[in-house]
Amino acid sequence: MAEQVETNEAQADGMAALAELKQDAPEQQAVATPAEPKIDALGRSYATGRRKNAIARVWVKRGTGQVTINGRDVSVYFARPVLQMLLKQPFQVTEREGEFDVIATVVGGGLSGQAGAVRHGISRALTYFEPGLRPALKAGGFMTRDPRVVERKKYGKAKARRSFQFSKR
Repeated sequence: MAEQVETNEAQADGMAALAELKQDAPEQQAVATPAEPKIDALGRSYATGRRKNAIARVWVKRGTGQVTINGRDVSVYFARPVLQMLLKQPFQVTEREGEFDVIATVVGGGLSGQAGAVRHGISRALTYFEPGLRPALKAGGFMTRDPRVVERKKYGKAKARRSFQFSKR
């Protein structure tokens, strides 16, 4: 019983000593330096966005809200309104609509995957341009790369999992 009391007192003394050390130590870990913007000589931020098999290289710069994808206007390249809406989401969440011009080149995948890749690239490029926007974009789920990809075809199967039709005779 006496040994247990001594160990409790030793632990209490150790905890008190740690508390004093923490108070005396400079507040280096608590103060996080804000991230610096990554802007090139032309005033642009670059990021790569990916979804499914699509890869988008995206440049974002201050402007009038013009979006160009593979040299074409967004309304021509992504004719479906749903896909155009996907590209506007990062700007709506951060309340920066019409403030940035976007230039993107996309390869691979289909239109839906390409739109998702451009959205991911816009989100990442915005965080490089203005690091303070990261919490809002992360909360919206725009910073996470969608990891879902098409499953590969297996031998002895018609597709990834579908078997050939069974014939009894």
